[in-house]
Amino acid sequence: MLDLLLCVSGIYTCFLSWALLQERVSTTAYDGQRFRFFVVLNLVQALMSAVAATCYLWATGQRLRRPSRGLLKRYVQAALTNALASPFGYASLKHIDYPTMTLAKTCKLVPVVVMNMVLYRRRFPFYKYVTVLLVTLGVSGFMLLQPVDAKASKKGAAANSIWGLLLVLINLLMDGATNSTQDQTFHEFKHVTGQHMMLFMNLLGACIMLGWLTLNPWNPELSQALAFISQYPQVATDILLFTLCGAVGQCFIFYTLARFGSLVLVTVNVTRKLFTMLLSVFWYNHQLSLGQWASVAVVFSGIGLEAFVKRRETLAKEKAGQKNVKDEKIDSSTASSVPTAIADKKRA
Repeated sequence: MLDLLLCVSGIYTCFLSWALLQERVSTTAYDGQRFRFFVVLNLVQALMSAVAATCYLWATGQRLRRPSRGLLKRYVQAALTNALASPFGYASLKHIDYPTMTLAKTCKLVPVVVMNMVLYRRRFPFYKYVTVLLVTLGVSGFMLLQPVDAKASKKGAAANSIWGLLLVLINLLMDGATNSTQDQTFHEFKHVTGQHMMLFMNLLGACIMLGWLTLNPWNPELSQALAFISQYPQVATDILLFTLCGAVGQCFIFYTLARFGSLVLVTVNVTRKLFTMLLSVFWYNHQLSLGQWASVAVVFSGIGLEAFVKRRETLAKEKAGQKNVKDEKIDSSTASSVPTAIADKKRA
């Protein structure tokens, strides 16, 4: 119980702080200027997470294994889609507010289901499609019922919202491709652990982003980011804290997954995203309409349905496993009693 409390506290502390710092870095003006160098930000996050994964492996005594060619191909595929996803999410913040993006990010189940069906021809139980429908309706309602600033043009605000929603959709599709590739990797390579995947995905992602920043002569983002940080040192502190929270939070996530299983992790992450959105609303004074609050309830009812059904399935599997173990014990005791009975009969 103490371990679980520590994990939940670690995930909440790291990722709630991470979310506030993400919004600060991406939307706050430093003397009128905003930090818009998101590939550099993702590069620093990947490097920090790779260092954290290495420390995690060393602290837990896990041996670092060299991946096979097939496994390396999966790692590269997941790292590439993961590296491509984040810039679209950050770019969407130019057109929609942070609570909208956060709520949309809770909809990962939608692209995960879609990409698994498209890429790997998988089918899912009926309740998953109900969950997808509820989440989609909730997010659509949240976007359509957003209050429009009286000073802003309704046409312009609608265009910005649609463009921002499109950018979030691309981000979610990339995330869905990443998650489906991770699921397929764990399915194909049974020896792979979450910590090894965390390390190699972040290392490969860092290499991809570093190559884009340094080998592209038409991309001055790296030099511009360094100049911005030199001019506004405060952003360096925010970036360091942001990436540190994300890296340490990933360690808590993988420990929770290994120690308590995916059901507990899903429950913690769902509630964490809800609190992330609420914290952003109150911390940065975002305004939500009554219809938007109702839409939030629809989204989390869908996610709650997913968690509830998964819990029932897990409990059913545990009971079935206990019954099988009990039956095996009865069979083994019966089998061992047969030779004894035959020996007793011969002696008689």
